[in-house]
Amino acid sequence: MSLHRHYPPDLYRGTTGEVSAWLRPADRPPDTVSGAGVTCEFLATGEQTAGRFGLYRWTFGAEATGPGPHFHRSISEQFYVLSGSVEIYDGRSWTTAGEGDFLYVPEGGIHGFRGGGHASMLLLFAPGGPREEYFETLARGEHMTPEERAEFMLRHDTYWV
Repeated sequence: MSLHRHYPPDLYRGTTGEVSAWLRPADRPPDTVSGAGVTCEFLATGEQTAGRFGLYRWTFGAEATGPGPHFHRSISEQFYVLSGSVEIYDGRSWTTAGEGDFLYVPEGGIHGFRGGGHASMLLLFAPGGPREEYFETLARGEHMTPEERAEFMLRHDTYWV
């Protein structure tokens, strides 16, 4: 039995490489800002990465906010705390995560998070689903009937527990 792991199949089959990298400057304003002062920067969307992943910088406002326990059926979610502290639910209990802490949540894994004090973290979704509309709609604080909210959550692969 071989212990060697293999790379996935080649996606680029050229021989010389190509000029295809892109940069998102750090001074670009956030893509969403909520009434609570929470910001989200779309660092790399699923569309930009051909569905491979979506990467977002989430910065909390002054007061503690965040979603309660939920799960996703089609995407994994990863959290990496950049600054401050964030309460992260791993399906068993709430834990305080600090700068440099990382949490991986596979598809179906129950999780939640909350933070304040302008803490920030990276959120990585794989594969890269269209999370931007989800973040934009929540940041606008749009009123939804219970039925509209349920349909919205299902459309965005979010199941509350």
